[in-house]
Order: sequence, then structure tokens, then C-alpha cells
Amino acid sequence: MSPNGSDRSPRRPMRRKLLQAMTAGLVLATATGCTYKDFPRLGMPTPTTEEAPRILSLWQGSWAAALAVGVLVWGLIIWSAIFHRRSRTKVEVPPQTRYNMPIEALYTVVPLIIVSVLFYFTARDESKLLSLTDKKPDVTVNVVGFQWSWGFNYITPVSGVTGDAKTDENLAAIPDRFKKEFPANAGGVYDVGTPATRNPQTNNPGPTLWLPKGKTVRFVLTSRDVIHSFWVVPFLMKMDVIPGHTNSFQVTPNKEGTFLGKCAELCGVDHSRMLFNVKVVSPDRYEQHLKELAKKGQTGYVPAGIAQTSHEKNRETNNL
Repeated sequence: MSPNGSDRSPRRPMRRKLLQAMTAGLVLATATGCTYKDFPRLGMPTPTTEEAPRILSLWQGSWAAALAVGVLVWGLIIWSAIFHRRSRTKVEVPPQTRYNMPIEALYTVVPLIIVSVLFYFTARDESKLLSLTDKKPDVTVNVVGFQWSWGFNYITPVSGVTGDAKTDENLAAIPDRFKKEFPANAGGVYDVGTPATRNPQTNNPGPTLWLPKGKTVRFVLTSRDVIHSFWVVPFLMKMDVIPGHTNSFQVTPNKEGTFLGKCAELCGVDHSRMLFNVKVVSPDRYEQHLKELAKKGQTGYVPAGIAQTSHEKNRETNNL
């Protein structure tokens, strides 16, 4: 009983707050709209390329490591709060420990080990995902970012279309090291959108990039104005589109369907309208689509973007 005669325990408010916090955490965990199938991906969409599972595995491993560290830290905090709380009968100051070399060495070395392990797996997966030498591309697409939409140059020979992507003036901004992989006599076709463009099947905003299922696709990324970022959400992969510098990566789509894409770099006032769609179809349907673009008169290529600066050319030459 308390000194004022009341039987209310001073610990009750703390217990009530703890119960409220646990209830709020349970509500947050169960009200996210995710099914049990979504939890293993930890917020990531279902992968739709052969390379995406590697990214998903790195994401899951990073979360597992973070959770393990969190559990350890939370456990130590709770243990300290329970077993080293102030006694109601003893008010003296507990012994003070200023230096403890084993503990200081532990909390210095352990974080270094954690960061080193994360760095190793990140560098390993990044080098694998960005490698352009492991597999020759079946399809090459020049993705052109501009304010406020996207253009797609399909660098491939199309029946009835003349020209050569290796010498086309509209693709002059692309360095020769990328053009070495371009097919010979690739007259090509293009598609270009505006913020008002919509996919005719889904009515989603933005132009639609068509890709063949099961074929290795190399994206050559160029910009006409500012830095953009090419992100196809279920590919789990994105890369900056930089004026004066050409980036490239490749993926192999393994699921048919229409997927959402967007610019992931704040590029100006209408950044939020830089949306596009990716439609993965069978190789035969893909070839048919290219012929349809040719029939519409969308032959050749749209300007790729800003030519590389001299210092960027020198850097790439020195790194070859």
C-alpha cells in the first residue's frame, strides 16, 4: 500500500503504457495489407528477371543481419534495464567502471566485421549484376530520358528498314565501346512518349517499352538534359541516366506481363510524371511489334542525348 493509503501501484502506469505500445506494434504489423506470401520478400515486389533473385537475396540478407544486431542490442538494453535498475532500498551510487579494454575492443571490432561482411556481399553482387561480358545481349535498347518522358530506340535490324546504328548521327552520343555490340545494318525503330501517353491495355500513364521473354536485354542509358534514373520496379534494378555519360546494364525477363516503370531521380518540376510501362511478351510477338512500329513510320532513331565530355571519354579510355 502506498504512503497515502492508496493501493494503486506506481508501476501500473508503466505497465499500461507498455501494453499500449505492444498493441500499437501489433496493429502496425498486421495492418500493412501484406499477405503471408509477401513477408519473405520484405516489401520487395515479385522478381520478373533472372537477375532479380540475386538482388532480393542481398536485400533479405541485409535485413536478417540488421535484425540479428537489433535483437542483440534490444536484449542488452532490456537486460540492463531489468537487472541494473535502481533499488528502492539502496540509494548508493553503484561502482563506476571507466575503462574495460575487452568490451571496448569488442564494440570496435564487431561493427567493423559487420560492415566488412555487408561490403563483401554487396560488391560481389554488384560486380555480377553490372557485368556486360558474361553474356552477349540478344536485344539492345537505347533508353533516352528527357524532361518529361522517355524514348526507346530498338537497336535491331527490322525488315524493310535501312540504316546502321553504328554510324547513325542520332546515336553519336553513345561511345564506340557500346556500339561494338550493336548488330550490323541495324536500321531500327523507335517509340517516344509524353506525360499524357497511356498504355492502351492497362491505361497506365507513360510510353510502353516492349521486351521479349527469355532474351537477354541490354539497356544503354542516355539523357538529353538532366540526370534521370531508369527503374523498372519488378526488375529490382535501377540505374542513373546521366547527360554526358552513358550507363548500361542487362537483364533477362522471365515473366510475361505489363509492369510499371518510373524515374527514380528528382529531375525537376514534373518528375512525378516521368512514368513508363514495360510489356514482356513472347519473342514472336516482340518481333511483330517492331514491324508494327515500322509500319507507323517510326523508323530510325530519336536523338540519344548529350555527347560525352572530353574528360569522360578520357576516363573511359584509361579504364579499358
